[in-house]
Amino acid sequence: MAHVLPDLPYSYDALEPYISKQIMELHHKKHHQTYVNALNAAEQAYAKASTPKERIALQAALKFNGGGHINHSLFWKNLAPAASEGKGNGGVLRDGPLKEAITKTWGNFDTFKKEFNATTAAIQGSGWGWLGYNPQTKVLEITTTPNQDPLLSHVPIIGVDIWEHAFYLQYLNVKADYLNAIWNVINFDEAEKRYLEAQSGAKL
Repeated sequence: MAHVLPDLPYSYDALEPYISKQIMELHHKKHHQTYVNALNAAEQAYAKASTPKERIALQAALKFNGGGHINHSLFWKNLAPAASEGKGNGGVLRDGPLKEAITKTWGNFDTFKKEFNATTAAIQGSGWGWLGYNPQTKVLEITTTPNQDPLLSHVPIIGVDIWEHAFYLQYLNVKADYLNAIWNVINFDEAEKRYLEAQSGAKL
């Protein structure tokens, strides 16, 4: 069954002023759509491949485009219109299990945010910053993946795209400004839902 581009759960301008309508349209309709198209093509080619060599040759395309589709499908749900703009619930970390887990590990949210932003900004080239749930230790950890690699070692709770296409048209080369701004549109309700599902052992 072919993969399809998921609809956004909000309008393209809903995340303004923190993420512009122009970026959202390009990011969703062009970049994510490209990953979906290329993933479908790679899977079709893999199904027709008759030798191990042909299948091995397709692994890079499957990983890159499959990861791009997985990561972006999560990313859109990770975002919500900003509460600070009176538009939605973005940026609001309510009292509850996720806030308690963050406070237990980092002491407070601001310390967590600074560590997350510093770790993500330090990625060389393109990649993703993650708040992930470690199923072995049962704790939240900050981690990163290069390129479009999906997060496999942890259950992804929050993912932030640090590819230039996610921010350059608005923030130019100043990653720090983008990383500070995006917390205003992080959907912590969705993140907490994922955290609770991870704790229960659900496959995400």
